[in-house]
Amino acid sequence: MLVFTEKTRILVDNGFSYRKLSETLGTIGILPESLDAVLVTHEHTDHVRGLGPLSRKTGVPIFMTRGCAECLPPYTGNIANLVRFESGDSLAFKDIEVTSFAVCHDAADPVNYTFKSQDAKLGTATDFGHCSQLTRARLAGSHALVIESNYCPDMLRRGPYPPQVQQRIHSRNGHLSNHDVQQLLKELSHDALRLVVLTHISRENNTPDLACMLAREALGDLPVNVLAAPADSASPVFEICP
Repeated sequence: MLVFTEKTRILVDNGFSYRKLSETLGTIGILPESLDAVLVTHEHTDHVRGLGPLSRKTGVPIFMTRGCAECLPPYTGNIANLVRFESGDSLAFKDIEVTSFAVCHDAADPVNYTFKSQDAKLGTATDFGHCSQLTRARLAGSHALVIESNYCPDMLRRGPYPPQVQQRIHSRNGHLSNHDVQQLLKELSHDALRLVVLTHISRENNTPDLACMLAREALGDLPVNVLAAPADSASPVFEICP
């Protein structure tokens, strides 16, 4: 995910090859070497596979928790400009203030982030299985939310995954279901919320239409744009306004 203003460009995670990242950013006229920082949520392959080449080619600083840094897969290789921080720390990048917060996931010291610039706030919450009071508190007051809506419990139960995988997904350290997202959105909804982007939607155990329908139900009559991020291509660019 790319978060940017006129002054600042921050990438969250990078599972892409350097070539694919360059091509994707190029569609909106941004070069990888112009990034101000990369923020890492956790060390799973689809989030860190491209960190090494990106770091070595551009020198962009890569930020992650100490626990995450200690558990990086060997294939990431040397990261040229690695910056470690503690979960809960806030980081400042020009006109964007970033606050990290711990989440429940089967990884080493995983975090998510909120972003503030001027009066606008973006809250992100992906790859986690239990919505804690801390998560609710950090996301409160967001004008836009990027939230995981990974699975439908009924589809997961009837689906092709073996019981042990189903148990992992459904656990507190797994992923968030559509119903979990419904409850979270009911608690986070407010008059200034304008955008909800649902991510990490399982191909086997969910559908974008179902996830969006349930999320919209939770928001009632509020004028919130709810959509699912495409799995195989870049989403549109959204402007977040207070």
